[in-house]
Amino acid sequence: MSSRQEEKAARKAEREAQEAQAAKAAATSKRIQLVFGVVLVIAILGGAGALIASSGGGGESTGTVEEGGIDAKVAIPPVKITELAPAAKAAGCVLSSPEIEGSNHVTGEVTYKTNPPTSGDHNEIPATDGIYAAGNEPAKENYVHSLEHGRIEIQYPPGTPVKTVNQLETLGSEELNGSDAYHVLVFQNNTGMKPKVAAAAWGQLLACPAMNDQVFDAIRAFRKDYTDKGPELVP
Repeated sequence: MSSRQEEKAARKAEREAQEAQAAKAAATSKRIQLVFGVVLVIAILGGAGALIASSGGGGESTGTVEEGGIDAKVAIPPVKITELAPAAKAAGCVLSSPEIEGSNHVTGEVTYKTNPPTSGDHNEIPATDGIYAAGNEPAKENYVHSLEHGRIEIQYPPGTPVKTVNQLETLGSEELNGSDAYHVLVFQNNTGMKPKVAAAAWGQLLACPAMNDQVFDAIRAFRKDYTDKGPELVP
């Protein structure tokens, strides 16, 4: 009798020891998971903080442009003058309405009388709307076709400071007719133009001999007046 009781007590003690060891192992595992979770949260928060810091904040009219493979936001002066003639005068820009030089589809190179071109025979494929990296601009025969479709083209000569290029790209990305970058192309000029910045439409030209803060309003007003005013309206 005594032997059975001792055996029963021994089994109970062994079972309790096993349960205590299992509980200890579970507690250790829980602590490890907790530490790992804290480290993971810290890493995530640190990465998010770095992302927020690199993205910058709000401000004046901004647009996203590519600079060295990194998206950058640049500010440009807000609107002050909304009418084209006074805006162009304030900026020192020249408005003109060059003679229409033709509108046939051709192959090969075309020589245009205006610089940058504002009309003339052109390639049958129009240049796509958008912002072009310097050195990747469309051929003049293609972007003249885009003018016929009512597009506005903002151009700057080679050697233009990066800041100015970014600002012009931001300007081109502004909303018009309910859409950002509506029916506009922004690119580096490839015809040897003399102006420091120019905006062209079919049969219309805004030529600015110097870049200044008033130029932004002049181009804004030019876009407002001449977008979708080409002889062929293509969405």
